[in-house]
Amino acid sequence: MKKKSSASGFDPRKNYLQTQKDIGYVSRKKAKKSDYERIGFKSGLEVHQQLKTKQKLFCRCPAGIYHDHNDYDAEIIRHMRPTLSEMGEYDGTALMEFKTRKNIFYRINNQTACTYEIDDTPPFPINREALEYALEISLLSKLNIVGEVHITRKQYLDGSIPTGFQRTAILGVEGEIQLSNKKIGILQLSIEEDSCREISDIGHNRIYKTDRLGMPLIETVTHPQCLTPDELREAAEHIRFLNRSTGRVRTGMGAGREDVNVSCKGGTRVEIKGVAHNRWIPELSHNEAFRQWALLNIRTLLLQRFPDPKKWNLEWQEISPKKMGLDFIPTNGTKNGTKIVAIKLPGFKGILSHFTQPKQSFSNELADRLKVIACIERPNMTSTEELHEQLSDNDVQKLTELLKATENDAICIIWGPTDDIPTAIETVEERCRMAFEGIPGETRKSLPDGTTIFERVLPGADRMYPDTDSPPIPLQEELIEKLSSRIPPEVSKRFVQLKSWKVPADTYTYILKRNLVPIIEQLVDLGVTGRFAGTFLGHTLKHIEGTKPKHSNFTYNRIVDLFKFLKQEGLKFQLAKLMLPHIYEYPNMDFDSVLTSIGFKRKTKEELLAPINYLIEKFREIKTSKDDSKDIVVSWVLGQLHKQAIGNVCLKELRNEVESKL
Repeated sequence: MKKKSSASGFDPRKNYLQTQKDIGYVSRKKAKKSDYERIGFKSGLEVHQQLKTKQKLFCRCPAGIYHDHNDYDAEIIRHMRPTLSEMGEYDGTALMEFKTRKNIFYRINNQTACTYEIDDTPPFPINREALEYALEISLLSKLNIVGEVHITRKQYLDGSIPTGFQRTAILGVEGEIQLSNKKIGILQLSIEEDSCREISDIGHNRIYKTDRLGMPLIETVTHPQCLTPDELREAAEHIRFLNRSTGRVRTGMGAGREDVNVSCKGGTRVEIKGVAHNRWIPELSHNEAFRQWALLNIRTLLLQRFPDPKKWNLEWQEISPKKMGLDFIPTNGTKNGTKIVAIKLPGFKGILSHFTQPKQSFSNELADRLKVIACIERPNMTSTEELHEQLSDNDVQKLTELLKATENDAICIIWGPTDDIPTAIETVEERCRMAFEGIPGETRKSLPDGTTIFERVLPGADRMYPDTDSPPIPLQEELIEKLSSRIPPEVSKRFVQLKSWKVPADTYTYILKRNLVPIIEQLVDLGVTGRFAGTFLGHTLKHIEGTKPKHSNFTYNRIVDLFKFLKQEGLKFQLAKLMLPHIYEYPNMDFDSVLTSIGFKRKTKEELLAPINYLIEKFREIKTSKDDSKDIVVSWVLGQLHKQAIGNVCLKELRNEVESKL
């Protein structure tokens, strides 16, 4: 392939860097509070959390049982179509999904699904266990509880729910959580059924499995009051800690997911869907806010060139790269049934290579939608403004002549199955027209590098309507009072509690994430100091968890049993540090056998103190340095006795005895 020369006078990479500078982009590491104030950063959360129930929400299938991709008993296929809302309108997301012409496959395992999941059976009465758990969390979030629970339907035409809608209900409104420096309002908390797990999405075929479908889920929605990415992560962590403090929720990968809503000054809400890790939130929200800031700059540039956007139109022609003598030939564009089209974008010079996200430009906005809406797998396009050059000067010249393009125009080439090309052209035109308006409301998918890609059009209120299969559920005052008596202390009070015990601050996240404060309370009742208990869990247990395989039968209550055993046997609590690795791997082993495994021998204080004078003399005989200060001698002697002393005598007491001998 011939290299594109600089004779054209335009370098997409230089334009990318210049536009990055023009919008004032700064990396997350270098960003200051003033940078977020400048662009008007504003964000909120939708935190989804599975409830730890035995059964699903609207049927009696077991919850929490998962199976492999290929472990299924039946497979059904569906095609989704939009329906009118009660207001006589179609939801934009539904129309977009209908345009994709997807074949939706569901892999069903008899153990985890029934006819309800595929809409062949009406819903059972709502799972009361799930409802009470959700109400407890609502009360802990200081929400105003509704008088009646009304089940509604929320359209989902991406296929993630076979019925095409999700049953959901609001339980509480207008609560709050206390962060380190401010309060964040909770807009509402809802209970709903979880969706399917996606296996693959290639071309027009999307495959799901239904093991997670219908599991009880709560959604906590905050007001958009987080003004920096750090505040946003703190809010996400707080809600996670709050949910887990009840002991009513599931943990593990996928049990909790966040949708992050981000906007900037002059922009609109964009939803980053399904963020799996809270540590991703700052980078994702940072880049999304600046992506929107960049799109606003693109709008300004385009309106300067086209004050009346209605007069803007693209032009296209089907091409054959070989017949035209182009150097560029798509690697996946030579198959039978593939069509290649060249498109002229009038006045778009410098727009396709305009910075949007790190390592991404506006051309990615087009390519992403071609993948999602036209179902054309990547690579699906190139242009005269690719950051990684693909078109030679020869290609640019011939395409320019073919399309009668001017020096202010941009040209892109798209390719894919013949049947998908009309949708692809329409998609490119639609997204370019949106650029004149600014920031389209979208749902975007998060990537580990902190960037996002287009997932679907942002749903609107038109997709909600009442569920006539489910009657209202009145909430009696007696029930609310009973549930109020069961809720744990607020998360902010847990922080105060840990500080009062003088537990190291670097353990807080681990302890609260795993709801270990109740374990510390039980250990303190046994006579363990709060600081030792917190450090034991937040340092010792955390280290073991990261280095050893965990047995499926291990629970944190086994740690309480360990300390009860040590107290009953009159052994010192420091011995627990040596025993824990064995208990973590073999929780069913009795504690006496664990002591044998670690080579522990019971010794009296007198037996341990007996060799001290001998060891002091021994040190003086073998010392290798001139320094024979008291601290050096004591440390050496303690080193000789340390292993035997752990569990038998307090190490501080032993040190005092050694010092008294000198």
